[in-house]
Amino acid sequence: MFSVWISATLLAIPFGGYLLGSIPFGLLLASLFGGGDVRKAGSGNIGATNVARVVGPLAGILTLVFDTAKGTAAVRLAGRITNESATWMMIAAFAVLLGHCFPVWLKFKGGKGVATALGVFLALCPLAAVSALLLFLLCVAYWRYVSLGSIAAAAAMPLLIYFLWAPRHAPPIIVNVGTLAIALLVIYKHDANFQRLVEGTEPRFSFSKKKETE
Repeated sequence: MFSVWISATLLAIPFGGYLLGSIPFGLLLASLFGGGDVRKAGSGNIGATNVARVVGPLAGILTLVFDTAKGTAAVRLAGRITNESATWMMIAAFAVLLGHCFPVWLKFKGGKGVATALGVFLALCPLAAVSALLLFLLCVAYWRYVSLGSIAAAAAMPLLIYFLWAPRHAPPIIVNVGTLAIALLVIYKHDANFQRLVEGTEPRFSFSKKKETE
């Protein structure tokens, strides 16, 4: 009976992580703030950038906070259930990101995973997460491309995790593999943005009503 309970608990981690990640906070908050269906405005994305541009800064900030929080919550809950098992924490991390990027409630058309990935790494390695956030902010401040900052931060995360995991200790292999998978997924979700960056047609970030495709 105990083994059945353990098995059910562990199976609940990926499913629970996915369901938590699939909560479309951007869509819900945009509606709550009177912005309607944010998928029909701006870039059509449910992430914080589009919510901020379409509905307003407060709605965008709240979307960022909640999307980040669900990433942190999934990893920390998995850690508590499994006595800080790196394997199960990474499974939860990838599951919550999959839920955000491909939510079943929205026909698997979700956000790009940046805020949720930030929350994941805040739980796994705060120093690496803060370093990636600083890189993101520097890119956006200098070039004003949110997509470029997102791609740069995602690309840097595997190295940041490796070197900043713990003093004189490399992370477990599962953490390296999981971090690389998460980084690749976030970059993949920015494929269209990357193409526009290469072509020089990617719009710069603005809170104005101009077309924004992040």
